[in-house]
Amino acid sequence: MRERYLIIAAFATVYLVWGSTYLVNYLAILEIPPFLMSGARFLTAGLLLFGVAALRKISLPTLAQWKNAAWIGLMFMALGTGLVVWAEQWVDSGMAALLVSFEPLIVVLLLWVMRGKRPQLHSLLGVALGVVGMFLLVGQPQISADRDTLIGVGVIAMSLFAWGYASIYIGQANLPSSKMQSAGMQMTCGGIWLLIMSLIFRDYKQFAWENLTAQGIFSFFYLIVMGSLIAFSAFNYLLTKVSPEKVATTNYVNPVVAMFLGWSLNNEQVTTRSLIAAVIMLTGVFFINANFGKKQN
Repeated sequence: MRERYLIIAAFATVYLVWGSTYLVNYLAILEIPPFLMSGARFLTAGLLLFGVAALRKISLPTLAQWKNAAWIGLMFMALGTGLVVWAEQWVDSGMAALLVSFEPLIVVLLLWVMRGKRPQLHSLLGVALGVVGMFLLVGQPQISADRDTLIGVGVIAMSLFAWGYASIYIGQANLPSSKMQSAGMQMTCGGIWLLIMSLIFRDYKQFAWENLTAQGIFSFFYLIVMGSLIAFSAFNYLLTKVSPEKVATTNYVNPVVAMFLGWSLNNEQVTTRSLIAAVIMLTGVFFINANFGKKQN
């Protein structure tokens, strides 16, 4: 009975917290430049996780494992997440979440290209539906006619390919067996990459301590504690307790939570066409994640 309640609590945490991070990221970058904010967030969370792993006397990782973590951290955190946060300067948080829900479709196509794993018919149908939904979403006049928004959408598309590539690569990468230590290494490296990007693109120069408010501070620490530490731990707990198909329901719920919060708390516009596109895209994700014809345990 206790485990059942823990599973329910873990699902609620992943659904609500990860769904809320899109809006919280937007609120954070109003006061802290995107690359600087994301870099500091992941570096702090990564060092905390790695430190906890060290206190539990988990053996230190090898140089090869650090190299893999650096590469995966670049793909997952710096490009996969950092670019989405950067794009939220022009793309509404709810729309950003909906675009990110396209990720499973990207993974299907990358598996086909990288590993020759031909998708099944229902997965191809899911991809087709996702493409239709994407065209409906991006083809709206308020998006297609605005240059900055289109650039933001394009940058999010780049982030999806980086995340998808890392999702496939990580399965064969030499990383520590401890998920906590591995995640800490990836976040630490990703945070360093993002801080380097902040230096290269000079977005750190936009930061001023005197402009930092309680909202910005709260948003930053919410992303560290709730988004990176608690929600990630809940996600990993679910992976050990329920089927991957059930965990994959985050692909449907997070965009809905993000769109609702953006609309209700940030006055973001949700058009009828956006809602139709959302239904079509999430239906496509359902077809990709579904195990039609497979025996369920």
